[in-house]
Amino acid sequence: MSELECVFLDLDELEAMRLCDYENLDQTEASKKMEISRGTLQRILYSARKKVIDALINSKAININNIKDNT
Repeated sequence: MSELECVFLDLDELEAMRLCDYENLDQTEASKKMEISRGTLQRILYSARKKVIDALINSKAININNIKDNT
């Protein structure tokens, strides 16, 4: 079997999806927990969901990036 192509999901994207889609928080509550604006949360969610859908539709692996370690 060949190597799967990867989609790279950042930790903030994972956290936004966890709060909104898994914990069922509304975007205002989630943005407060993440200490970001609601508009920023919306942009992060859009990016994260697009990546996850791409991975599901196109049989790609999802790699979680720990961007906080890249200092």
